[in-house]
Amino acid sequence: MTPEVEVLLGKARRSLANARRSTDGGDHDFATSRAYYAMFYAAEALLIVEGLTFSKHSAVISEFTRLFVRPGKLPENLAIDFREAFEQRGVGDYGFVENLPPETAARVIANAATFVDAVERLLREEP
Repeated sequence: MTPEVEVLLGKARRSLANARRSTDGGDHDFATSRAYYAMFYAAEALLIVEGLTFSKHSAVISEFTRLFVRPGKLPENLAIDFREAFEQRGVGDYGFVENLPPETAARVIANAATFVDAVERLLREEP
């Protein structure tokens, strides 16, 4: 793996750890945001291997789906979970009326852990 990929995977793992600590402390909005970023950094690592970088989150999600899910390299539920995490991150980061419930944070964190693990496995398998 390239140094850039290693850095992004490290950021993904740290974001996931921060998500877990935040939810343990009752900060479910921030936990959800950090879990989403774990997925985002892992997806960016895959895209960098393909020589691609994007400035928009929606482009990262779209290209992740197009290049890795549609061809069957990764399961479809990962793309669904990635999109949901992006949406929940928006609620947690920018919503002013309500906080995300602990169940949402727990689900997004669990999905993010599965996502990061799957990406790391794929990166180890890729030549």
